[in-house]
Amino acid sequence: MNGILLSIAAFIVAIGVLVTVHEFGHFWVARKMGVKVLRFSVGFGRPLWQKTIGVDKTELVIAAIPLGGYVKMLDEREGEVATNELDRAFNRKSLGARFAIVLAGPVFNFLFAIMAYWVMFVSGVPGVRPVIGEVVPSSYAAQAGFVAGDEILAVNGKPTPSWETAILGLLDAGLDEQAAFTVTVRNRSGNEAGLKVRLDESARLLGKGGLLDNFGIKPWRPSWPAVIDRLVAGSPGEQAGLQAGDRVVSANERSIDSWSQWVDYVRSRPGERIPVTVERDSALLDLVIVPEAVRDDGETVGRIGAYVRLSDAEQHDTMRVVVRHGLVAAAPAAVGKTWEMSTLTLRTLWKMVTGKVSIENLSGPISIAQYAGHSAAIGLTSFLGFLAIVSISLGVLNLLPVPILDGGHLLYYVIEFFKGSPVSETAQLIGQRIGIFLLLALMSLAFYNDLARLFG
Repeated sequence: MNGILLSIAAFIVAIGVLVTVHEFGHFWVARKMGVKVLRFSVGFGRPLWQKTIGVDKTELVIAAIPLGGYVKMLDEREGEVATNELDRAFNRKSLGARFAIVLAGPVFNFLFAIMAYWVMFVSGVPGVRPVIGEVVPSSYAAQAGFVAGDEILAVNGKPTPSWETAILGLLDAGLDEQAAFTVTVRNRSGNEAGLKVRLDESARLLGKGGLLDNFGIKPWRPSWPAVIDRLVAGSPGEQAGLQAGDRVVSANERSIDSWSQWVDYVRSRPGERIPVTVERDSALLDLVIVPEAVRDDGETVGRIGAYVRLSDAEQHDTMRVVVRHGLVAAAPAAVGKTWEMSTLTLRTLWKMVTGKVSIENLSGPISIAQYAGHSAAIGLTSFLGFLAIVSISLGVLNLLPVPILDGGHLLYYVIEFFKGSPVSETAQLIGQRIGIFLLLALMSLAFYNDLARLFG
């Protein structure tokens, strides 16, 4: 329950922040262009809070449905405008002014992402060295020559100091039209080599199962003994009688030699009764544990709410890495990261349209809320990274030439520039209907994916 509440709270905070940033872009530039703003709303529906500010008596509103927002400007197309205020109506402004006002929303989303990445790079982004723990036989990775213990140093020459950067590098290379790419690795002996990865035409690294699974590698995990450090209150583990300090000896008469083996055993048995033998105070004790069934990355897995005791912290410390830049160097790094994630988002969307990336990767509000909760639980840096990615996604999506989005209006303005006159109201109405249909279809698909991940 606490996890659900955290996800809901983090989701509301994330959407509230990002919608405010987006709409503030429209609001700020509109004011600079001399347009009168009537309302600035975060959310839709019934107002929960509102306040009137400034000489224009602009209404600031927080509404009940936290799934977007809007800025309402003075406009003759939406109501009668007093003669003395005609010059402050949006529709009376020049094409350049209207273009700038509409473009400002997505631009502010990108600026927010740059700021978030700058803060992250200055404070330091923690990660884990991309060391391979297992290579799946006959996979793309196995065919390229990857072996357990290899550390991924670069993908197509781009450094990959952490698993996050390695995954993004593999994704970027996998989305390319080229059939092959190079991954630089360092083996356990310290020797470096460039491995050529060849993908066939049917390769779908972003298909069902996740990128690393489809590529054929699993990250390294520390080999700690299966000793319980602590338990979540009310969890299946606590209810079964497990205590801090217990060492899991066997499960269903099968020997358990490490924590990772124990985790895999539990995850693969959601809702099943597991006879377990634990060692407590040099004595053996028999218990029965029933892992609760939870959804994780699109599959149902078992969980008992237990944490491992880190008996050898040095083993894990050697795998940790922190990506950090100075105050000045962090700025171009943040801009570069925002550009990289923006182009990656756009390319992924295009691959979905062309069928080369599974549409199961599309996420809706439920998945976003879960990701928000997970990132918030990890820490501020992780949550900032989540906000940056979602902000970029909002910016990219709003620039798509869909009539009811910002990109649709910008498309109308481009047509108006070449045509010499505004797009007719009839054409805009038809475009709106098409845009609403496309947006509803996209939202329905994303929501369906969410439910499929949740209930399997």
